Amino acid sequence: MAGNYEDRDTLFNFVVKEGNGVKGLIDSGMSCVPQPFVQPLSERIATPNGQTCEAVQPIDLSQLDGPGHKEVAKQIVEAAETLGFFQVVNHGVSEELLELLKTSAHEFFEQPPENKAVYLKEVSPSKLVKYGTSFVPEKEKAIEWKDYVSMLYTNDHEALQHWPEQCREVALDFLKSSMAMVKKVVEILMEDVGVILEEERMNRLMGTKMVNMNYYPTCPSPELTIGVGRHSDMGMLTVLLQDGIGGLYVKLDNGEWAEIPPINGALVINVGDTLQILSNGKYKSAEHRVRTTNIGSRVSVPIFTAPNPSEKIGPLPEVVERDGVARYKEVLFQDYMSNFFSQPHDGKKSLDFARAD
Repeated sequence: MAGNYEDRDTLFNFVVKEGNGVKGLIDSGMSCVPQPFVQPLSERIATPNGQTCEAVQPIDLSQLDGPGHKEVAKQIVEAAETLGFFQVVNHGVSEELLELLKTSAHEFFEQPPENKAVYLKEVSPSKLVKYGTSFVPEKEKAIEWKDYVSMLYTNDHEALQHWPEQCREVALDFLKSSMAMVKKVVEILMEDVGVILEEERMNRLMGTKMVNMNYYPTCPSPELTIGVGRHSDMGMLTVLLQDGIGGLYVKLDNGEWAEIPPINGALVINVGDTLQILSNGKYKSAEHRVRTTNIGSRVSVPIFTAPNPSEKIGPLPEVVERDGVARYKEVLFQDYMSNFFSQPHDGKKSLDFARAD
């Protein structure tokens, strides 16, 4: 990289606009964190103190089809009401596939920069694929220490045609093998608020599906940076594969942050804003963030499920009748999404867009 690491414009052009990413910065021989990545003190994540949360104990989904159904359903509901995060095992996705996902994520990001830069938003050959760094880097006070590729699902044929060659098949397999589990979890959560969603409505509420691959390069000073800032997800449910390095933190009711440690073979599920709105606040979209590390490059692979852009979301009538008040107004999901992606991460501020006046 020719130029000054500390000059924001030079660095921004190299990392973001030219598509070299944070990985390109590390590969160029950089040994200290440039100022544009240094987070304000209030956003930094202290050295891990070993605090973990109850999501450590994974929920065994194989029990849903047997005599343990009620108990497992209760565990899912309680987790969605309190932390908004839980881990699951026996979820129907093979461990072999999960290992392939991690490998293919590394393969994608370890390509030469010019191979990844073809998917930059401005030049990507397909509206289904976007590669980039951070969340809204042009508006952020400090850039997040993360590169990502985002793959929007429309149908199998287009995914296999347009998604990056290194990861298209395995990412599609992950999405397809997870969806039965996701629908089952949503049905359990809806049933607990007295709602049976017709299949057509269920499909509209989860009509937007996206697989991301996130890459957090080794960081020389993790205490100065963040991989992802404080935020909640905008959709229904997120399914996440972590690798063994860890670094995912969730905010507890007392304001403290606790790590959700990786468990081999487990998937993490978290509630999104849409589910909080539909349930009139009964279920909590989880505020979370990601720490960087100096022990190795970390990957994670989330599946995001969200409504169709044309779908209106608001508290379900049955829930409003029970609660006696609607805590959120009805909004077009396209508008909610536009607002979400127009602002840097800032906790759960995105929910303000839908709060009842």
